[in-house]
Amino acid sequence: AAGTAQARRYGRMDEEEEEEGGGGRRATGSPASPPPARFVRCLYAVGFLDLFGVSMVVPLMNHHIKSLGASHTVAGIIGSLYGVMQLFSSTFVGCWSDIVGRRYSLLACILLSALGYFLLGNSTTVFLFALSRVPVGVFKHTLSISKALLSDLVSERDRPLVMGRFNAASGVGFILGPVVGGYLAELEGGFYQTSFICASIFLLNGGLVWMLPWSEENSSNRDHYEDKGTNSFSAKSNHDLHLKSATSRDATNSFFQSPWIQVAAMLKKIKGIACSNLWDVFLVRFLMSVAILLYYSNFTLALEERFGVKPLFAGYLLSYSSALGVLAGCLLGPITTLYGHNTYRLLLHSSTFTCMLILLYASALSIWMVILSSTFLAFSTTIGRTCIIDLELTVGGNEASGTLLGVGQSVTSVGRIIAPLLSGIAQEFSPCGPPGLAVGLALLAVVIMNTNKQKYHSHGSVKLKN
Repeated sequence: AAGTAQARRYGRMDEEEEEEGGGGRRATGSPASPPPARFVRCLYAVGFLDLFGVSMVVPLMNHHIKSLGASHTVAGIIGSLYGVMQLFSSTFVGCWSDIVGRRYSLLACILLSALGYFLLGNSTTVFLFALSRVPVGVFKHTLSISKALLSDLVSERDRPLVMGRFNAASGVGFILGPVVGGYLAELEGGFYQTSFICASIFLLNGGLVWMLPWSEENSSNRDHYEDKGTNSFSAKSNHDLHLKSATSRDATNSFFQSPWIQVAAMLKKIKGIACSNLWDVFLVRFLMSVAILLYYSNFTLALEERFGVKPLFAGYLLSYSSALGVLAGCLLGPITTLYGHNTYRLLLHSSTFTCMLILLYASALSIWMVILSSTFLAFSTTIGRTCIIDLELTVGGNEASGTLLGVGQSVTSVGRIIAPLLSGIAQEFSPCGPPGLAVGLALLAVVIMNTNKQKYHSHGSVKLKN
């Protein structure tokens, strides 16, 4: 009876009126279904198709813009344009998804990204090429919104596992895409064909999102809450999940509100994040992002200078690391269980391990030490990326998951802008300069986490408000 009452309390909001009028839905005593498995699997497919389509085109873009007659400087400026737009748009688009709902914001981002790649397929001049990057730079946040939607669907306990699998599915697309794109580029007009195929994949993705079983998501959320109540999980966690359902329903209705009301709500959410005590989490994310970017910044050139290996070998080594990263995403479930679902401790250990592995690479005396460091670095960085996202959502609360992920993406974009500059300066001193600087930044991130460990002492499950 208690389980039934709790299920009714935390059930889907649009069914509560029917249940109250009809006497409610009785528990049968059978085990409640897990979180919406089919819905989550569809989101895995969305992540796979997204990076599969993007990775088909991105490796070919530099060659194409130079074939249009652009100089190296112009090509670099246009390349930076995407990063700058992502820097400013990710926070607002993520916050917008909190206001209008995941479904409509995700559809809008996918369709407008498809428009950008369609324009790219018609880019016969440098101006059209630059124009095609605008809708993609502003609205290509499909992965962030998908992660926010996954955060809405599952409990904090299951979130690292689901996020890890989502990253693994996206990683498979990132591995396969360049192979298909490289094959298509060999054909006559290959770049244009590849761009149109990428746009078509995004349209397919939009259709998949439109046909997602949204009603199943809501009913499965209700069963998920009932299961959590029956197994005596945290009542506070149940309450947070209930709030997520209510917020999701209100956000869907907000899609048709005045744009000024939406902008005011967005600014209010962003101000709340800016005034919160999340600065250390975002600083750790920034430092670790720059450290990893510095590690990869001159990877191919450094291997050639230090060990005399060809760029082809470096390419194989990077592909090998990407495949291991996919495997690491699939193993996050057992790893988080081993750590008792303590995300903070897992992040601290993975960041420390990453720092040690980059130091091993910087001081490597043979290529076998580089292979060894790359092998384990693929695991530690994949685990670290998932844990930092989970910690952001845990500390900041689930009511603004889109905003939190957007701010985190902006922080990473700042790292992408700064890392090439730092890498260029460090390379003036030594080929090992960038990874040496990366070790210092990663060590600083570990020190910051240790300094603030009392903040996350309650098994990483305490939510810290403004």
